[in-house]
Amino acid sequence: MITLPIYDMVILPGVNFYFKKEILQKMHIATANTEEDVMFLMLRTEQERDKMKPDDFYPIGITGKIESIDDEGNISVKVKDRVDISDIEVTSEQISVTASTRPGKADISEDEVIDKLDQIRDRMLQFAQGFQWGVWAKGFILHWKSINEIVCAMSGYFNLANDEKYAILEVDSERQRIELIEKVIYEFIEMSKIRDEAVTAQKETHEQVYRESAIKKQIDFLQKQLDEMHPENVSDVRKFENRLNASGMNPEARKEADKVLNRMKQEGKNSHEYGILYDYMDFITSLSWKKEDAVDVNLSEAEEILNEQHYGLKKAKDRIIQQMAVMGLNKKQSGSILLFVGAPGTGKTSIGQSIAKALHREYVRISLGGIRDEAEIRGHRRTYVGAMPGRLMEGVKRSGTSNPVIVLDEVDKLSKDYSGDPASALLEVLDPEQNSNFTDHYMNVPYDLSDVLFVCTANSIDTIPEPLLNRMEVIPFPGYTAIEKFQIAKKHLIPKTLMNMGIKAQHLKITDDALRKIIDDYTMEAGVRGLKKQIDNLSRYAAVKLVKGEHKSITVNEKKVSEYLGRKAMRHESILEKKMPGVVTGLAWTRAGGDILFIETSLSKGTGKVVITGQLGDVMKESAQIAISLVKSMFPKEAEILAESDLHIHVPSGAVPKDGPSAGITLVTALSSLVMGKTVSPEYAMTGEVSLRGKIMPIGGLPEKLMAAQRAGIRKVFIPFDNVDDLEEVAKEVKDKLEIIPVKEVREVLKQVVK
Repeated sequence: MITLPIYDMVILPGVNFYFKKEILQKMHIATANTEEDVMFLMLRTEQERDKMKPDDFYPIGITGKIESIDDEGNISVKVKDRVDISDIEVTSEQISVTASTRPGKADISEDEVIDKLDQIRDRMLQFAQGFQWGVWAKGFILHWKSINEIVCAMSGYFNLANDEKYAILEVDSERQRIELIEKVIYEFIEMSKIRDEAVTAQKETHEQVYRESAIKKQIDFLQKQLDEMHPENVSDVRKFENRLNASGMNPEARKEADKVLNRMKQEGKNSHEYGILYDYMDFITSLSWKKEDAVDVNLSEAEEILNEQHYGLKKAKDRIIQQMAVMGLNKKQSGSILLFVGAPGTGKTSIGQSIAKALHREYVRISLGGIRDEAEIRGHRRTYVGAMPGRLMEGVKRSGTSNPVIVLDEVDKLSKDYSGDPASALLEVLDPEQNSNFTDHYMNVPYDLSDVLFVCTANSIDTIPEPLLNRMEVIPFPGYTAIEKFQIAKKHLIPKTLMNMGIKAQHLKITDDALRKIIDDYTMEAGVRGLKKQIDNLSRYAAVKLVKGEHKSITVNEKKVSEYLGRKAMRHESILEKKMPGVVTGLAWTRAGGDILFIETSLSKGTGKVVITGQLGDVMKESAQIAISLVKSMFPKEAEILAESDLHIHVPSGAVPKDGPSAGITLVTALSSLVMGKTVSPEYAMTGEVSLRGKIMPIGGLPEKLMAAQRAGIRKVFIPFDNVDDLEEVAKEVKDKLEIIPVKEVREVLKQVVK
């Protein structure tokens, strides 16, 4: 006997059931023969053959006998009896069943059955007349010979659950089964009528809408064909649709873009808002929304690129390599936001380009200097005339990728007014926890900036708001020494200048002595920007000589520098030729690097008045007052002269503004020298803030100050003891030429210098 599982169908005694021979193969049955018995078992839920279990079957099945098998593999089974299943065994090869015939209850006469069959056929014929398939269905309906045959043929169309279909097989009473079948068929007819009436009503109501939709689809189809034939004439809407489909936008952005695109369709090109909508769609579809694949970071290659393009800056390079290493391990953007702080021309901005090259990313520079409107960062809302996106999103668009290296230049020069605070707008941008959903006001949808590597630059951290500064890691870029400038000029500046001006290396040679003279006499800066300008000037002068044919090649030596560049451009302060009481050398930090300054004091007959000149700021004036009080307390007898004399304190040069607390020790030493009538060696210099207790407190800018001291010929420098750790930032060639003495109190300095 062949055992076949069935699901979601009704098979009743007395009907012919047909199935394909392929079904046997799926049930792991090798073959079937005519006159062979078949048992159908109903499944509770649809199951694959290999996963069937005994509990998956209903307890009543039905048997039959194979009547015929045609050449096309169609098997006809004559269904016979219902059976009770007492035991089922399911293996991978076969399904074994123990069953016994289930008797029915013949409680309805044959005449009643014929009447019921006629009634059902009449209702089905009337029902079928209202449909296009009614002619075909008429022959099919008239062919039915029993009610069981009707329900088996129509079971796939009835809206019945599997349990309800099994209930028809399960009932023993023939009368009850026929009533159940009648109910199912009549419910099907009425539901079909209602569905047809609803469809007809809906069709009448929405016929115009359907027609309009069909016309639009036809227009879209024809437009698409025209676009393919003439790509150069693709409509704006079609162009943006294609861009949107390929953009990979997040759902929120796509929803907004689709809304704006629909407005473009409705408004048309003649609308006054069309240009605004076009600009928005052009911008938002030009952004790269897809995340870029993580690229392995080659640290050796990165180090090579950084060293090749920038000389020195070891600490900054080491920190950059560390950041790249973390990114390489995480396979994503991670680590602190780097803030490069240093004087102009020290390579802060250009090293951002090197980072982008080392990471194989696009480079974008955004200058923040002078920005006072928050909308420059966050963009303008589209309700305003002339609204534009912020500089950040404009930069991302310009890069064409979602993970560029963006250098935010001059963050210390942001300002604020009634238009908002741009520095506050940057707080979200530079916070890795928030910038994954950065919302530009113009776009009005979130954009993920978490893959962007932000690098910031500043000349000073004094003007950067504390909340913004806390989001960044400060990496100092100290000024270059004369030796470093010499190497930078030889390896980078001169070759680049010759290439830009079209001068071959054999046609212009600058000797080492000439280059050192340019550095010493024609520049005064922490960086190399001024040095580059002087090399450019020299090269242009040489270019004129070469083009005129006056020389085939030019060698610029130390003597010819003044001929090419003119007289000295800079006059550096140098040590005093002679020493005198009341005059002491101090060290100062400027935005152009370090420099020395002289504190000059003198007494004249008077009434104890104090005059301070040299365009000093409030902080430096307070340092002068502290110094006077401190000298009076330390040398009460010698300081009596201050009561009967006028004291004049002057700091050259008078046209240059000066401020800061680091001149405190110099002022104390100068006044002590003055009241005691003792001189201080010009070869000594000092820096440090002082308190009324006579303590020397730390200062900033130590590397630049020591470079200025070494350049001026100073031999011994006194620095605050708390600044000893900062000596790690000072170049070795500078420390080798200076005797650096850390001190904690003013008296330590005075014992050594006021003699």
